[in-house]
Amino acid sequence: MTDLTYVRTYEGWLYLPVVIDFFSRRVIGWSMDSHMNKELVIQALLMAIWKRQPKNQVIIHSDQGSQFSSDEWNRFCEDHNILPSMSRRGNCYDNAAVESFFSSLKKEKIRKKIYKTRDEARREIFEYIEIFYNRKRRHKHLGNVSPVDFECKISGL
Repeated sequence: MTDLTYVRTYEGWLYLPVVIDFFSRRVIGWSMDSHMNKELVIQALLMAIWKRQPKNQVIIHSDQGSQFSSDEWNRFCEDHNILPSMSRRGNCYDNAAVESFFSSLKKEKIRKKIYKTRDEARREIFEYIEIFYNRKRRHKHLGNVSPVDFECKISGL
């Protein structure tokens, strides 16, 4: 699943797309930039591909945002054996796992904060995703373990 959100800084917006593994709720791809464009969401998906190295076709679900309906997005997905799937118009429940992640990020880290710089926001968001959310934050959906612990438990490690 994928979507993007905006983070306020005194330098302007910082855009954050993420790719989440729906099964484990782990953020497996993300990118950040001062411009919201197709390349930004493709970078997040590229990180997810690099981390997971899928052998078979996988599905990537998104809303109907222009970045996710662009020719570049669709060509990238086709070139990497990814099947794009989109939410129904106006139905936020189709992408609930990503919306839940953004809600947690904003409640637990950002809290209506305006960062001084984009670099400060990047550092805090990186730490939230890679150190806290994926490795420490417990999820009711996963039996009160973190996404990394859940994946280890499922794989038998």
